[in-house]
Order: sequence, then structure tokens, then C-alpha cells
Amino acid sequence: MPNAVLVDIVRSPMGRGKSGGSLASTHPVELLSQVLKTLVTRSGIDPGEVDDVIVGCVGQISEQAATPGRQAWLSAGFPISVPSTTIDRRCGSGQQAIDFAVQGVMAGAYEVVIAGGLESMSHIPMGKHRLGADPEGPGVHARFPNLVRQGIAAELIADKYGLSRTALDTLSAESHARAHAAQSQGLFDPHLVPVTRPDGEVVHSDETIRPGTTAEILSGLTPAFATDEMRAQFPELEWKITAGNSSQITDGAGAALIMSEERAARLNLNPRARVVASTAVGSDPVLMLTGVIPATHKVLDRAKLSIDEINQVEVNEAFASVPLAWHCEFPIDGGRLNRLGGAIALGHPLGASGLRLLSSLLTTLATENERYGLQTMCEAGGMANAMIIERL
Repeated sequence: MPNAVLVDIVRSPMGRGKSGGSLASTHPVELLSQVLKTLVTRSGIDPGEVDDVIVGCVGQISEQAATPGRQAWLSAGFPISVPSTTIDRRCGSGQQAIDFAVQGVMAGAYEVVIAGGLESMSHIPMGKHRLGADPEGPGVHARFPNLVRQGIAAELIADKYGLSRTALDTLSAESHARAHAAQSQGLFDPHLVPVTRPDGEVVHSDETIRPGTTAEILSGLTPAFATDEMRAQFPELEWKITAGNSSQITDGAGAALIMSEERAARLNLNPRARVVASTAVGSDPVLMLTGVIPATHKVLDRAKLSIDEINQVEVNEAFASVPLAWHCEFPIDGGRLNRLGGAIALGHPLGASGLRLLSSLLTTLATENERYGLQTMCEAGGMANAMIIERL
């Protein structure tokens, strides 16, 4: 079975996903196109040798409806012979694209493949794809009558694990502090792709990081999901989830070049890492966001590693309660968890977040000269992905 290796990874800056955000004027296809062009150009590969472009994207409507990876590839001026497909595993879509790319190489279906992720949340606001509809259907509601949206699930998780508002806000402030330190030290720069907007301005850096954020400042924010209806449905909750301890709505894109170890050697390319093991699991669709815990257990078992052998961990900060709940199950040194900040500071461009986590994980492993990294992503509907990489 061929070995699959990660040759390179790039990402766009993270722009605030709203009107006036740094990337809001950029069409989603053009955002991804610039990322793909940089990835291919700096590797020096012949773009015609790419077997497939697999792109994670959640909001597959409107400007992201026409297989955005295909449109981005064409916009970049690359050969029309290269196909693309779009993956939706909710927030884990980009990470699943990486998994499918690796699996394709190992199966012999691909020799050279690009795994990407895209989400322009200023163009496709979160929830727009529902359009007032009921995507779960009556059978699911009959089986799970207490289904809630993700923000309420984050509250239920905080309650279940006894997480205080202070703990949530402290993690969130630390996320901004770590991301700001990494940005100031230029740690993100090797993976960042400057994006040229339609007006000619170039966006060079993440605009989501808020230096000076403190737990005291965050403590003054009002809980975001404590409506009268929700308070009546869950009278026992203390209501702790705010905009400040939740991930930011963000525009972003990323892409990774994955190929067989043999092809990389023939092209004289030096791989950055290999994927040791990966998995996806289902979990409680009501709590929804706790799948990162069984996913971590499962991927560690597949890799035949213990959590103590993992040097760095990225747990997506969809809400502060998610990494804190994970940490209750895996009480590792806090310096090994989201070392460069997480989605609370760097944003969560849904389909692209798996690529952002991987770029941060690789950066930390390289900076610390360490071997193993794990990343895991909670997903709507009660699912999660987990992956362990080995730095080469």
C-alpha cells in the first residue's frame, strides 16, 4: 500500500465574516483560487498531474454552489483536465477532504491530490442553507425530541462538565493572547497566502485576533442563546456561552498538497508530514459537540499511541466548552493544547477550518521540533473527525 505524505499546506488570512470584513468583497471562488495558485506554484509541480481537487465546504449554495473547487481551479488558469468534488461533513469538511485525499493515495486511486477547504461566511451566512426549512425531518425529531442548535449544545456541555463562566472566558482570552503572540513572531507567515481583493488591496494577515482581550472584559458580555423560550425549556442552565467565548464567523480558505511518498521522491520534494491515522465518529446529536472525545480515543487506538505520546493537540474551539470538555477527559499540559490559539481568536470558516488547524499543528510541531500531533473537530448533528500526523 503506498504511503501518503503531506508535501505543503497554505491558507488565506482569516477575515471577519460580515459586511466590511477584510475578505467580504472577495468572491469565494477567487479566495480559493488564489490559495490554490500559491500552493501549486511554490511546490513547482505540473498542475496537470493533479488527479483530483477535494474541497470541504458547508454552505453549498449561491456563490459556493457550483463545485467551488472546480471553479477555483479554472479561475487559476490550470488545466481543464483536472476534476474536483465538494465534501460536506459540517465543520469537519476540510479535515474530511484531507482524509479522503490520504485514503485515495493509499488505495492507489491518486498519486497527486489537493485537499482544500472554503467558506465565505460574509457571502453565505451560517444557517442560510436551511432557509427556514427542517433538514432533520420528522423521524429524527420523533427519535430525538430535544434537538437543539449548537449554541444550546455548548451550554449543555458546559453544564454537564461543570465548566464555569470564568473558565470559558479565561480560555477565550488565552486563545487571543496565543494567536497574537504567534502573529507577532511571524509563526503564521510561512503558510499564509496574501489575498488580493477586487479593489486591488492586499490582505496579508488575520484580522480576527483581538490583542488585549481579557477574561474580565469577556465577563461583561451577555449570554447569546438565553432567549425566553430557551430559559423556559432549560430552567436549570446558568447560561454562560457568549459571543466572546464562541468561535468567530469568518471568511477563509486553505489547501494541502498530498501525494504518494514515491511521487514526492521522484519530484525531489521534501514532505512535511504523514498521516498516521484518522477517523470519523458519530455521537449524541443533542449534545452534538462532544464527539471529539470518542474520536480521540478511536484515533489513538488506531495509531497504537497514548495521549502522552502526542506532542501537540488542536481541538477546534467551536465554543470554549468543547476544548475544556475534551481536556477533562484528556488532562494534558495546557501548553500542548491549541498552542497558537484557536477558532475563538482565529475564526471558524466552517469548511476551511480543518486546513487552518493542520497548518497551526504543523507550525507548532516544527517550531518545537516535535514528532506527533493530533487534531479533532466537532461537527453539527453529532459527529467528529480526528487525525494524528507525524512530522517528517
